[in-house]
Parts: sequence; C-alpha cells; structure tokens
Amino acid sequence: MNTHSGSGPGEITPDGCAVEFYSLLPSMGEPEVVHAAVPAGASILELGCGTGRILRPLAELGHPVLGVDESPAMLARVPELPTVCARIESLRLECVFDAVLLASTMLNAEPAQRRAFLQTCRRHVDPHGTVIVQRTEPSWFDTVEPSMHDHDGIRRVIKEVHRNGPCVDVVVDYHVDGRMWTHAFSRHPVDGQELATDLASAGLRLDRWLTDDRTWFTARPETG
Repeated sequence: MNTHSGSGPGEITPDGCAVEFYSLLPSMGEPEVVHAAVPAGASILELGCGTGRILRPLAELGHPVLGVDESPAMLARVPELPTVCARIESLRLECVFDAVLLASTMLNAEPAQRRAFLQTCRRHVDPHGTVIVQRTEPSWFDTVEPSMHDHDGIRRVIKEVHRNGPCVDVVVDYHVDGRMWTHAFSRHPVDGQELATDLASAGLRLDRWLTDDRTWFTARPETG
C-alpha cells in the first residue's frame, strides 16, 4: 500500500495530511505538557507545526515561538505567528531555542528519517535547552485494530490495519459535518534501546518521561 497518501476536500500535503481537516483539529493537551516541561517564557521551535494547533496555544501561554512546516498551505492557516517553510531534515536556522518540539508522533517515522529529525532538534536547541518529543504509545502497535471513535465532533474510522514486521500501516477516514478525508500512513515502533541509540547519534540523551504512558519525554544535549 502507499503508506503516505491522502484524499478529501482541499489541499493534501506530500505526507497525505489534509490541510482543511487539520485546521479543524483542537489541541488535545499537548500545549500543557510542553508548557509544564520548560521555564516560563522559554522560546520554542516547533518542527512540523502544521496549522498551528499546538503552536498557537503555546504563544498564548507566553512563549516566543517559531513554527516550521514543509507545507505552505498549512502555514497559511497560522498567519499571526512567525513560521518558516522548510523540510525538517534540511532545516538550518542561524539561531537556537530554549526548547525544540517534535510532536504529532513524528518520531515514529522510518528509522533514517527519525534520526534526521533528531539531528535537526539538536542543531537548533540551546546547549542548556530541552528537546520535547511525543511518540506513539508502545502498546498501540500490538493493539490497534479497525475501529470507530467520536471526539469533539470528529469521527475517526480506522478502516485498515496491516502489520509488516514491526511497522504498522493504517488507513483512517475522518468525518466532520458531512465531509470526509482519508489518510494512509505508516508508523514504526521505537524501543528503549533504539531510542537511546538514535538520541546518542544526534548528540542527545534521554532526560525524563513526561507522561505515565511514556508517550512524551524530554531529551538534553550531550555536553561532554
């Protein structure tokens, strides 16, 4: 299957995300997790910020922010905040931030891309700063099955689940007010040893888990 594709009303990004759908999504506790993990007023770079679903609340909480996304259409939905249109892997800004955020389970990309994401995090975090990462809950890879879930006026229907070794390919339909978008994507698990190795390859080390389900954690730059 094509593991990065999408369809539905409006523009679809190269990785299959529907811009119009993402502009409808509310934040789901992510800004509060990030805010609690950094000092008040800490500057935050969000990699893959999309339509500003997390970036906007962080700015409202008093953080100077900068969002990065490869989709101009996504960034057009957050005109009030500073943004840069670029691929995460090739990002080279001439500044560093108190915190770099890699949310939306982008850590669960295929291994080479995951390592490139982490290297970008390290390039842009202050030597005494924090990298904040969200990953897919580890048990999801064993338990996800076709299902339906309603939340905040959004119906999510997991139509297909294909396990390809440790990787899981999923096809999901999203329904909102008579409109439907389909997104096909892959997620790769990251076990403890692999995470430690990939962080180290980027010059980072695991700092602490932020949530009991171990979906959010912080990493710090290696300084030795």
